[in-house]
Order: sequence, then structure tokens, then C-alpha cells
Amino acid sequence: MRGGLERTPFGETSEALHLTSGFVYASAEEAAGAFSGENTHHRYTRLGNPTLDVLEERLALLEGAEAARTTASGMSAVFNALASIVRAGDRIVASRALFGSCFQILTTILPRWGVTTDLVDGHDLRQWEAALATPARAVFLESPSNPMLDLVDIAAVSELAHAAGARVIVDNIVATPVLQRPLELGADVVVYSTTKHMDGHGRTLGGAVLGSAAYVESELNPLLQHTGPTMSPFTAWVVMKGLETVRMRVERMSASALDLATWLETQPGVTSVRHPWLLSHPQHDLARAQMSGGGSVLSFTVEGGQPRAFAVLDALRLVDLSNNLGDSRSLAIHPATTTHLRIGAEERARTGIDDGTIRISVGLEDVEDVREDLAAALSASGTSGR
Repeated sequence: MRGGLERTPFGETSEALHLTSGFVYASAEEAAGAFSGENTHHRYTRLGNPTLDVLEERLALLEGAEAARTTASGMSAVFNALASIVRAGDRIVASRALFGSCFQILTTILPRWGVTTDLVDGHDLRQWEAALATPARAVFLESPSNPMLDLVDIAAVSELAHAAGARVIVDNIVATPVLQRPLELGADVVVYSTTKHMDGHGRTLGGAVLGSAAYVESELNPLLQHTGPTMSPFTAWVVMKGLETVRMRVERMSASALDLATWLETQPGVTSVRHPWLLSHPQHDLARAQMSGGGSVLSFTVEGGQPRAFAVLDALRLVDLSNNLGDSRSLAIHPATTTHLRIGAEERARTGIDDGTIRISVGLEDVEDVREDLAAALSASGTSGR
């Protein structure tokens, strides 16, 4: 709520928005000192900005990290976290249950530069053991994964990774720092799309990378400063406002998601439901051990494949169709034809994404209203909801 705040001489209660590209100096000597590092005067917003400073301080406090840097989007955070660590000839070991764009970075983009990735089933510790029996530079994983909420034992994998010489990067977007603290479980770097729960109202694009001060200052910062994936000060100010209520929103949405997931398990025509807090989740015990809540996202699969899933989605009236998540509004999407289309049918099948799978990001509406909308959509699509 208050970390990093430095009020201007006007004494404002809300944080000042420093919407500026550059900064002026009192003298040529001060300018020279800013560039040589002899003083901390801001030089250019690509290199730092007072509004970004406050957000980064608060993100670090929320995460329990030594340092944080913001980026223009969540995918920029993922890419730069990886690019700051790996070099040509290096090997990454990653869980295959990944967001579509993360999968493309690891399997298409980085290989162009001589970086290889070995994929494992993240829930299978034996596969991690086999893959990390030989040296690697980095480990990348989502836990819980999007959209099937697959979990990785972060502590166990971090121990294996460190023994193999690798650093562990965790995409913690679904759990958020409210429900899971990967650094405390042994991870080295955590990445976020601040677009999601941190803004939480569907207004801005942004990302964040968090880790040790040494990593951020010596490895990440030079890459960000020279390539320029900078978050705008306005976006940072909006995200700061979102952070003030992120705990209340995430806890409320997580409780509603569990309520809906439990109800969906009783519905005819629904063949499976995924949410980490359900007793039916195959890694429920692990979820309880490393998370303090199940999160705002659930997935369920209906009989009849894509046609029935499309019919359910088209019949929704309250829940919006959108590929975003972590919004204050409930959103639903068909992953196989949208967010995970380009990973291919074979990889989708390996991670449990069926043609009948629907992902819901549960928002702040009254849970009874969302349940009624889902029930009506299931009924209208030919699957009775009650």
C-alpha cells in the first residue's frame, strides 16, 4: 500500500504520476554524474522513472523479492527473464503445460539463437529428475498452468535444477503472489503479467520480473535498458491502484471459483472439472502444501467436443467471451481454438486440453449470478444445468 512512496512538495495523498519521457539537470556536471553513476538522478524513462520505481518497490514487497523490474507486457517479462540468463548453446528444461506464447518462445524463437528446450510433464517428478541429470542453464514452469491448472512441485524441482546448475523461473500468473510465493519455495526468478490480477480490471498491458538484487541489477537491467521494453508511467500508476485491492479481489474470486468448480462437478454432460482446491484434482495435496488458495481460474470439459463447447460459450449472457484472465469480470474462452491453438493438437492432448474444454476466469460478480448464467448456458446447449 505504501512502499516506495516519495511525495512531491505538493503533499498529494495518491501517488504522483510522472508522465514524462526525460528529465532535466541543474548543471552539466549533474548530467555527467547521472550517466556515470555518481548520482541517482533520473535520466530517461526507458532507464527509470519515479512512478515505475514506486510500483517496482511495491511488487518486490508483495512478492518478498529483493528487486523487481517492470516491462511493457507479460510476454516481455517472460522473454527477458529467459534472455537475461541463457546464451547460445545453453539448454532449458521446461514444463510442457505452458501458455501458447511461452511455448512458442521456448520451442521456436530461442532455438533460432542456439538455445534448446527439453519439455517434461511438469507433474511427473521422475521426468524432471531425468531431464536434470545433465547440466542445464534454466528451468521454466507455470504452476498452476493455464488452462488445465497442472501443478509442479516447485521446491523439489528447484532442488534438482540447482544441482544441475540451472536457475528456476516460475510464471506465477494464475496463483499470484497472494496465493503462492515461489521464491520461498526455492525458485530464483518470478514473472508476471501485471495485466491480470494486479491491474485486475482489464485496462492495461504490463509485466514484471522479480528476483535477487544481484540478478536484477547485473543481468536483467542491462538487457531491459538497452532493448527498451519499458512499461509506461501511466500503466504503472494504474497497476499501483490495482495492487491496493489485489488481495481482497484474489481471495474473493478464488472462493467463488471453488464454489463454481464444485457445482460443475455435479452437472450432467460435464466430464471433468479442474481447480487446484477440488479434492478430485490429482495434485490436490501439493496445491494445499504450496498454495494458500486455489486461484480464480477453473477449467471444465463438456461432452460433444468443440461444437458443444462453442454452444455453451455462445449461450452465456453474463460471462463475457475473452482470452484475458484475472479480471474483475468473469471471462470464458475455448483454449483449443484461441490461447493454445498454435501449440498443436498433439501437445494440447498431452497437457489435457480437450476440444470440449472451457476455461473460466471467475470475477467479482455474485457467485449465484455466475452459476445461473452457466446453468442456463449448459441447458441451452443441450447439457442440462441445475
